[in-house]
Amino acid sequence: MVICDPSYVKGLEKTKVTGQVIRAICILNHFIPNTNDSDSCQIILPQKQLNRNSDIYITMVSDAHAVCNKGLKIAIISTTVETKDPEKEIEPAIELIGDRLEMFIQVSDIHEPINDAAAEQLFISKSYDATSHFETSSKDVLAMYEAITGEKLDLNI
Repeated sequence: MVICDPSYVKGLEKTKVTGQVIRAICILNHFIPNTNDSDSCQIILPQKQLNRNSDIYITMVSDAHAVCNKGLKIAIISTTVETKDPEKEIEPAIELIGDRLEMFIQVSDIHEPINDAAAEQLFISKSYDATSHFETSSKDVLAMYEAITGEKLDLNI
């Protein structure tokens, strides 16, 4: 049995592309405005307020989490790509976080398995989507557990 993410079966026609996500990793030397100088925060820009089909997510962590040098913060912006100009799609979030010392942008395909997992004993997760709270990834892991074991995972034991 093999359990993997889509990157392990690239080129084997075991997944299909269902969309794209854009992520911008931004290095800041200031807190995000109007967050009470919080060491970490999650901001969701609602799709309806932006005339979009998908929310835009911002997650910020700081040196308090030992992920960057003292005085720095890391903000990650992500959303599902809806146009041919994904960088323009995240502009509302970029404006919200303010000045950046550095920004790295990546557009990635979102994959979903299409193989017969039980017959092949090859269980492939879905790609990470744009959400920053891991709800969809957690549901995917629980569904994979059930597909592999034949029973639901009881976390209340």
